[in-house]
Amino acid sequence: MSFKVMGITAGRKNSNSEILLKEALLVCQEQGAEVTMINLRDFNLIDCTGCTSCTMGMSLGKNTGCVLAEKDDKDKIMQVMLDQDAVIFSAPSYALMPSSLFLKFMHRNLAYETAFLTKIGAIKPHDRVGALIAVGGSTRSWQSLSLECMQITTVTNSFKVVDMYMATGVPAPAQVLLFEEKLARAREIGKNVMKALNTPPAERKWLGDPDTGWCPNCHSNSLCLGDTQWGGLRYPIECTVCGAGGDLVKTEDGKWKFVIAENGLERDRTTEEGRGVHCDEIADVQGGFFMDPNKRQAVAERLPKYTKIQFKGL
Repeated sequence: MSFKVMGITAGRKNSNSEILLKEALLVCQEQGAEVTMINLRDFNLIDCTGCTSCTMGMSLGKNTGCVLAEKDDKDKIMQVMLDQDAVIFSAPSYALMPSSLFLKFMHRNLAYETAFLTKIGAIKPHDRVGALIAVGGSTRSWQSLSLECMQITTVTNSFKVVDMYMATGVPAPAQVLLFEEKLARAREIGKNVMKALNTPPAERKWLGDPDTGWCPNCHSNSLCLGDTQWGGLRYPIECTVCGAGGDLVKTEDGKWKFVIAENGLERDRTTEEGRGVHCDEIADVQGGFFMDPNKRQAVAERLPKYTKIQFKGL
């Protein structure tokens, strides 16, 4: 069976992010995959305007799509991306996070939430594999949110992330070519993507280093103190990426580990069921405003005070 594998990068042309992505894709191609690759720098992409049109439509069970769909290249890319069996994402790290270009593209994915589109029959169910490559000039300390930000932006389209790699210490253009071990790690990404694709979807699992990150569910390296969620759910500690809830436990050797609670995956964002709860939350909060004329009237009466305020600009 031939699989479709796509590479999406937001890095400089012929530089580190693109080179590592090509190494991974070459392995996929060698193993029989039909490979596509794009660099987001070649496309016109508009920032999400925050109009909430897509989520309002979802609240009503309608696929309104994105209001910008005919104004830039996002929809054209998504029509191809959602038809892939696997996508490998690659981006440079700036100030702890992936580049703004990568985030601009991925933040527009909400209008293409596959949990919703599959539910209403707008698209067919499709089990997608994902992998991530982040690249930066420093150590992890200055890239500490890169893979985490990249991973959370993939959940909207139901990608099962099976491996991720952070290439450190390569700030100069194409400098990664001096490090065979980094190129080899990128090829391993390709091998793991193909291994996952050749595994039944229900049996697909994390194929990277099992000790990666704090979270045993998504392998992110980012935890936070829990807070009360919609509906009253609360955990002492949460994974900031997948939302797994649990607590820190000291092991016999004196180290700390994050242990997921018995109900800690109730709102696992990597699953369509978990994100479905969030859709219900948005429908409740957003719908509770638009469906209540008294609340809309109260806002309309208070808004003029702020529309009249004009401060000196540049």
